[in-house]
Amino acid sequence: MPMSSNLAPIPELYVSYDSAQKLKVEAADLTSHDLTPRQICDLELLMNGGFNPLKGFLSEEDYNGVVENMRLADGQLWPMPITLDVTEDFAASIEIGQDIALRDQEGVILATMTVTDRWEPNKSREAEKVFGADDEAHPAVNYLHNTAGKIYLGGPVTGIQQPVHYDFRARRDTPNELRAYFRKLGWRKVVAFQTRNPLHRAHQELTFRAAREAQANLLIHPVVGMTKPGDVDHFTRVRCYEAVLDKYPAATTSMSLLNLAMRMAGPREAVWHGIIRKNHGCTHFIVGRDHAGPGKNSAGEDFYGPYDAQDLFRAHQEEIGIEMVDFKHMVYVQERAQYEPADEIADKDDVTILNISGTELRRRLAEGLEIPEWFSFPEVVAELRKTKPPRAQQGFTVFFTGFSGSGKSTIANALMVKLMEMGGRPVTLLDGDIVRKNLSSELGFSKEHRDLNIKRIGYVASEITKNGGIAICAPIAPYAATRRHVREEIEQFGAFVEVHVATTIEECERRDRKGLYKLAREGKIKEFTGISDPYDVPQNPELRVETENVEVDNCAHQVLLKLESMGLINGN
Repeated sequence: MPMSSNLAPIPELYVSYDSAQKLKVEAADLTSHDLTPRQICDLELLMNGGFNPLKGFLSEEDYNGVVENMRLADGQLWPMPITLDVTEDFAASIEIGQDIALRDQEGVILATMTVTDRWEPNKSREAEKVFGADDEAHPAVNYLHNTAGKIYLGGPVTGIQQPVHYDFRARRDTPNELRAYFRKLGWRKVVAFQTRNPLHRAHQELTFRAAREAQANLLIHPVVGMTKPGDVDHFTRVRCYEAVLDKYPAATTSMSLLNLAMRMAGPREAVWHGIIRKNHGCTHFIVGRDHAGPGKNSAGEDFYGPYDAQDLFRAHQEEIGIEMVDFKHMVYVQERAQYEPADEIADKDDVTILNISGTELRRRLAEGLEIPEWFSFPEVVAELRKTKPPRAQQGFTVFFTGFSGSGKSTIANALMVKLMEMGGRPVTLLDGDIVRKNLSSELGFSKEHRDLNIKRIGYVASEITKNGGIAICAPIAPYAATRRHVREEIEQFGAFVEVHVATTIEECERRDRKGLYKLAREGKIKEFTGISDPYDVPQNPELRVETENVEVDNCAHQVLLKLESMGLINGN
């Protein structure tokens, strides 16, 4: 009996061990590009066949086809631009046809790439077509405009070695390793379940049903690369998955980790996930409601309709070569003590239907409230509580922003003293002047240097927050994009409370304690916020305080009340 096609080995981009040793020596002399975390995820799946049929980072022609109509230049279906974005300086330093070495963040050479294409993409067009809108509320669009390099390089990749992972090594499999495993166990049909969240009872019920309906074995295939800012970290999630695995029949279920950098691109992401799972030897794929959706857009509406992903997948499933199992919305029926698909409950008016949303679950964790056993497994809840203790025991950052002389430092100092009086957590004040002296003494006041200074403050605040302390920051921080970057860095570990000290520029100039406004007016200080350089007024800060004719003590007290209402400090 011939081997079924989903289990035959697929091409990889690695060279043999001997060639790799030789290549490593030769590659040491090449111009090097240091890969970003997202590029490392992409490169790994290029090299191991997870992104088959791609042979490297997209050429300009392939990129244009993918952006416009989800097809490579040769007509093959591929929905996601896989591009090597670099700075203008780096792009200018290389020639077309040149080989470059691709290194990880430790400097280890993972691959070489022959640069065949170099171009400046129209990122707004990419955002519109791939993500549905050029809206920076979408994490991938924000990444595209504010993190990714300006120039794209394309060309084939020659793999030298896999990126190193020190965690969960036994659970990481390449597509060919999974195919070999399925062959060995005689699994002909395999349904894959994609997840970036911890599994609760509804997910378990759903995956059981999907496998039963498809008469297939089950592969739980969670993403451990990059997910959405604010998601539970992958170490905690994998411990949660491991806690749930023994609730599944061992003979028919397996789990493997996928080092994918998600883009949260909804419908296109679903098609992409399908192709990746096909490459890993799966025959069926569960597509959920609002699959890989990033949440709300700038107008407060969902980026994608709840079934857009299923519709696009259904239209392409034959070409992908994998069958869709559509995800039912599972709810708990109290009277029958079981989960059932919401749209299949005939007597729904006569029974009690229970459901806990993700938002509600996060609230219960944050406030230390009970999470019922019908909703999740005690083992999973225990893991989540380890990482996310109640909010009043977590670290957090208070980030003051406003014009020079608005009163930020004064209020920050008062707040620090009040928090120290309460006790319980260490408090650190990262004031502009203190930071300039200790962290950023070599920086000037150009836009780039001011941005770098804020990012350093954000980095230190995130470390303080991660370790359960309170960080109080009081820089001017004029640019919204930089404040968002800091927010995302800190929110991985705890709350970020933005306080806009809304003193008018006229009042700040009237106070002018340091005489800076006078110098700026005379042109002696270049790029001065509010005079010759813009200030992006925060749109939705957690708190706005007015300081004109208000006591400092009262301003600091307003912040305390806000922290209390957010559950970050216990009311007296």
